This record gives sequence, structure tokens and C-alpha cells, in this order.
Amino acid sequence: MRWDRLFDDLEAQLELEESRELDAEVADRTRRERAQLDLQSRLLANQGVSVGARLGSGVIIGIVVDVGPDWLLLEMRPEWPVLVPLAALRSVTGLAPGAIAASVVARRFALGSALRAVSRDRATVALADIDSRVTVGTIDVVGADHLEMAEHASDEVRRSSNVVARHLVPFTAIESVRRLR
Repeated sequence: MRWDRLFDDLEAQLELEESRELDAEVADRTRRERAQLDLQSRLLANQGVSVGARLGSGVIIGIVVDVGPDWLLLEMRPEWPVLVPLAALRSVTGLAPGAIAASVVARRFALGSALRAVSRDRATVALADIDSRVTVGTIDVVGADHLEMAEHASDEVRRSSNVVARHLVPFTAIESVRRLR
């Protein structure tokens, strides 16, 4: 009888140790998987979700419309999208758990590509820089790491006679680009 209890006790200890090892292995694998998640994957899992994006100048609340490897597109109101370089983000609130891996094409669609799409549309934009200065105008040229913008009044179309200044803006200085019309 005593031997039965001894074996039962040893068996229980062994099962407890195996359970602890399994728990430790699961926790370790979870940490390793989370360590491989990038910001783009987390944001992609939240398309259609309303989030708060804190920038240096304040918080933008909008719905996640699209995400690139180094940019986030939020829609504050219908027809009022804001392009935010991920480098300008200080934090994001309101995210649901989960992640979605970006496709190979999506990983290559960088900030320059998104800005070229805005430039092709000849849309009037408000470009906020990291010093919270806002310049209104039209993006004329998008280079590898910068853009050239013609400054003009928001209610005027981009014509030479309406341009008051031309700005060369490095991507690293951009906080957000918001379409005005």
C-alpha cells in the first residue's frame, strides 16, 4: 500500500514537472513569435478599426484604411485621408490584438510610392512637418528620400502664378500629409 502511494506521488510530481515544462515552452515560443512581429503587421490586422495615432503635434483619430512598410493611411472623415510616416508615430491606441503578415508587394510599397500616388492626383494637400509647421500646396516631385512641393493657397489650383514658394522636404521631416480636396 505504501509503495502505491509512493508511486502515485512520484507520478504526480512527474506530471506536474511535464506541465511546467510545457507551459515554459509555450511561453518561450510566444515571446519568440511576438519578437518577430513588426508594426506594419500589427496595423494591417486593424484595417477598418478606429485608432488614435499620437504624433508630435497631437492625436489624429481615424480609421485605418491602409498600411505600408513605413506609412499608415488613416481616414479622419469620409474623403479626408491622412498619410502618416510610421517614423512620425509616437504611439497608437485602440488596436485590437493580432497581426497579419504583409504580402511581398505590400512590403515594397514604401512611403515614396504612396506620395507618388498623391502627386499623380495633383491633389492639394496640407503637409505637417515634425516641427508642427503646416504647408499647403501640391506635391510636384517625389524623389527617393524627399519631395518637392509647390506652396499655394488651399482654394487655388496649382498654377505658376499661384505658387508662392517651393519646398524640398526630406521624408524624415514629414509628420503627416492630408488631402484637402
